[in-house]
Amino acid sequence: MINREEEKNIKERKRKAYVINWFYRMLRIFPVKKGKIVFTTFEGDGGFCCNPRYIAEELLRRDERKNNYELIWLVNNMERQFPKDIRKVKNTFLNRAYHLVTAQVWVDNSRKEYGTSKRKNQLYIQTWHAALEFKPVGKFRGKLFPKIAYLVSRYDSKLADYVLSNSDWCTRMYPKMLLYDGKILKTGSPRCDIFTTKREKLYSMIRERYGIPADGKIVMFAPTFRGGGQKGKRQVYAEEPTLDFVKMMEALHKRFGGTWYVFLRLHPQLAAQMKGVPLKERSKYMVDVSQADDMNEVLAAADVFITDYSSSAFDAANMRIPVFLYVDDLREYVQDRGELMWDMEELPFAVAETNEELGEKIVGFNEDVYVRNVGAFLREQGVLEDGKASERSTDVIQNFCLRR
Repeated sequence: MINREEEKNIKERKRKAYVINWFYRMLRIFPVKKGKIVFTTFEGDGGFCCNPRYIAEELLRRDERKNNYELIWLVNNMERQFPKDIRKVKNTFLNRAYHLVTAQVWVDNSRKEYGTSKRKNQLYIQTWHAALEFKPVGKFRGKLFPKIAYLVSRYDSKLADYVLSNSDWCTRMYPKMLLYDGKILKTGSPRCDIFTTKREKLYSMIRERYGIPADGKIVMFAPTFRGGGQKGKRQVYAEEPTLDFVKMMEALHKRFGGTWYVFLRLHPQLAAQMKGVPLKERSKYMVDVSQADDMNEVLAAADVFITDYSSSAFDAANMRIPVFLYVDDLREYVQDRGELMWDMEELPFAVAETNEELGEKIVGFNEDVYVRNVGAFLREQGVLEDGKASERSTDVIQNFCLRR
């Protein structure tokens, strides 16, 4: 049931979308530029990260000294760093409209602005920012799916020419999750390629970058995004984690030995508003990596991963490192967001609702059973993560540009 406030907001958004659409069409006086590709991540809040990053890197690798492509990256924070062959552009409405109208290809991991207009001779690849995931998305949210979110999701999905998938599960779920009935390409997740191709290098490089001893153990803690489109309003918030880091590190040392360091990671849309994870007390064994552009580059150096409802748990599982789910607010989260996409009991990850339970699960971790269960789970869901997702995705772009 839509209340008056939400109905008013929807009418305002529709009027704004009409004006945006009209402006995009006016800009069609400018021609589409062959080889121009525009990238965006997390509505401009992300930097050089996620799936678009690795597609861009593959394009640069193939295009070395040929100059067949012009790569543009729309970003909200102009202090973000990019390779010299990628031009960063402030993500203002005018810049966004001009560059999208004149680009041959769009690559994005989140939704385009409501009202954005695409031309017939343009290609839009939606990489999405999660593959297998916990959080209900789209129609899986049921009555908790706001009307405006439905309209924006449906609009963006109609623009997209392809959506990338990393599994049979995603290919099966995306039509209802993303409100998308177009072509789905099972390429794998470009952001996960480095787990296969560069993990050994990154394992030592990240330690050197953050001043961690070469033999130091890293546990990454990355709670998921909370908030979002609720009755038309955008909300992004973070509270101090209830995770007891001291007890967690003691349990990790007891089970695995070594000296442990905690890497703390905020969601990119939170990191754009906050410098780091809010904590009352820190120690030299805690490193906030929230401002690092790409999470998976850092995750590749981790020995253990802990989250609550982040799809990164499934990314980490591809490396067969231990994954623990700390879900102390499970009931509240489900009430606010909707039923999770998975029954926790079906997953190969240990689940804990209290610090005491988490410590017990860590100490009692059985690596052989875990690796066997993760392998079986990934095979059952038809997951494809072989280090070649960036190549497959770039093939699509390259073939499109060559044909035009």
